[in-house]
Amino acid sequence: MTDARGVIAALRRGETPDAEALAWFARGLADGGVSDAQAGAFAMAVCLRGLGPGGRLALTQAMRASGRQLTWDVGGPVLDKHSTGGVGDCVSLVLAPALAACGVCVPMISGRGLGHTGGTLDKLEAIPGVRTDLDEARLREVVEVAGCAIAGATADLAPADRRLYAVRDVTATVESVDLITASILSKKLAAGIGGLVLDVKVGSGAFMKTEAEARLLAEALVETARAAGCPATALLTGMDAPLAPAVGNAVEVAAAMQVLSGGGGPLRELTEALGGELLASAGLCDGLQAGAARIGAAIGGGAAAERFGRMVDAMGGPRGFVENWARLLPEAPVVREVPAQEDGVVEAIDGEALGLAVVALGGGRQVEGDRVDPAVGLTDVAPLGTVVAKGQPLARVHAGREGQAEAASRAVQSAMRIGPDAEVPALVRGRVG
Repeated sequence: MTDARGVIAALRRGETPDAEALAWFARGLADGGVSDAQAGAFAMAVCLRGLGPGGRLALTQAMRASGRQLTWDVGGPVLDKHSTGGVGDCVSLVLAPALAACGVCVPMISGRGLGHTGGTLDKLEAIPGVRTDLDEARLREVVEVAGCAIAGATADLAPADRRLYAVRDVTATVESVDLITASILSKKLAAGIGGLVLDVKVGSGAFMKTEAEARLLAEALVETARAAGCPATALLTGMDAPLAPAVGNAVEVAAAMQVLSGGGGPLRELTEALGGELLASAGLCDGLQAGAARIGAAIGGGAAAERFGRMVDAMGGPRGFVENWARLLPEAPVVREVPAQEDGVVEAIDGEALGLAVVALGGGRQVEGDRVDPAVGLTDVAPLGTVVAKGQPLARVHAGREGQAEAASRAVQSAMRIGPDAEVPALVRGRVG
């Protein structure tokens, strides 16, 4: 079946193409031998029929092999983390330098905002001067200097995924466990990592709204990564409210800097849990709790912040950013408090609605090519269980114009439900692997 029609027809019949056929198809995606129409038909067939564990692994490996594959000789473990996407989730900005401070090499290949979820690259580029479009030589230089680099995939890293992802985005085939798994892991494996922790989000601000959906994806990711030779574990984590009390780009960098300066809260809690998984799996500590404690010490002692400063400097940002971040980050001209409309307790938050409110402010893309305003967003978002009186702030809107601030304020009020009581769910819901 070394032609696109044969591969698509087999999938339509419910058959799984063999590894050779999927490898041929991935090469065709990368070099243009497969048309957009054929790529869309392939994605729809996989979405409807599925590939099964064997086909999922074969597609992942084929897309990894469709371009350049990195190798590292750095004298220590090469580890990474991936999140399936949430709101107010800036863990990568804290975790990567914390791992580097613990002796880990972290070449973190990240992405931009997708739908209502923010993108790590957009957040990092809110820092003046920072460039995330690093070629391989520059990526290696940054990792050598800082121990970590957060960058976009180069053009020759898993090019089959770049092509297929663009087609999936416009053919309503994004939400396929097989295609999500192959997309995530092909890029991570091509980056040459030796261990991975996956943060699979579940809740109102996640793509996976139920725990059953999230667990299915987590199991597919862990099983496929391990079959491809990469040790992996996954945490199922709550996204029923923003992880940080901020949603946006510069405002999430500020939230990350507050943690790197010794602050606490859910953002730090999850950073320590994910980092503990990686350090324990790499044999750098005796158990998950010891690993989490070591990440916490790197943050609390300032070593993680120092690594972050090195990375920012090496990627074109200002020297002394760690000491002066509060005055260097861009600020929106309009800041408005969002008042509660009644007395009560914050009992539910529609995280997706908050993310979309930030997109409407200009903090994300509504169509490809939109310019992102790094300064806009939400801060001081009241967490679940907060007792509020009528008129007290639920959040602060940072906007470019008054009209935008007004619209965002109404969206925040609609997204945050006030009631008589609230049950605050656990942050970590489960573990796979």
